[in-house]
Amino acid sequence: MNANMIDFWNDNGYLIIENFKTNNECDELINRSTELIEEQNFNNQQSVFDTVSQTHNDDNYFLESGDKIRFFFEEKANLDVENLKTNKQYIVNKIGHALHDLDEKFIKFSKNDQLDQIAKAIGFENPLLLQSMYIFKQPKIGGEVVCHQDSTFLITEPESTVGFWFALEDANKENGCLQVASGGHKGPLRKLFKRENNKMKMEELSSEPFPNTDTFVEVKKGSLVLLHGRLPHYSCENKSLKSRHAYTLHVIDGVTKYLDYNWLQRPNLKLSGFKNA
Repeated sequence: MNANMIDFWNDNGYLIIENFKTNNECDELINRSTELIEEQNFNNQQSVFDTVSQTHNDDNYFLESGDKIRFFFEEKANLDVENLKTNKQYIVNKIGHALHDLDEKFIKFSKNDQLDQIAKAIGFENPLLLQSMYIFKQPKIGGEVVCHQDSTFLITEPESTVGFWFALEDANKENGCLQVASGGHKGPLRKLFKRENNKMKMEELSSEPFPNTDTFVEVKKGSLVLLHGRLPHYSCENKSLKSRHAYTLHVIDGVTKYLDYNWLQRPNLKLSGFKNA
């Protein structure tokens, strides 16, 4: 990380670091995701992840996934019994949320000195890995992710959340790459997703509309994209024939307070940093 990169990060709220992971490292994670799905019997689990209708919000399978590895389906996937058996690799929206602590391949990918140095270069004092997600963006049915700010869903006091987004395949306009509102992290936090009596509610903090997410983050396989917790970002549906696999870590600073009303709780797993592999 040089001064120009840090200046870009501070000005724009995102940063692209190309060639951060090798093709082989990306392929290892892709292959491991295939193995994890192959090992699953999905007949008793049909939790759909959909950011448009938010149907997963009060789903215990989702709410209790902070210290587990769980699987969430695409909204447009065919979930009949036969398809769950024969087409299982192409119906999963994402795997979350503790891959980085519970699976050896994901631990290896997620934890190293270089990531620790990057986190500290952008201001972290004690970076801790809060959650991980393997995102598939399946061909033809990969769902839209509506415009949002990550700190809405993972809040600390003071705010510290940053997303570390890894492109495991090329991401472009055709297959639903990230779109960001460059500089939009300087605006207010609009909403807060709060757990009350084991139910979730969205509290409005500001009525200021999101700026346009008109910066397309087209990146090659192996790129790392940093996303500020307040940066408005979005990705459209994937209507192409090519998937857009990505892996995301959300990181918070251990010197801040992780608030009790966050949806994601980890009662059985202590938070660790990039160097605690």
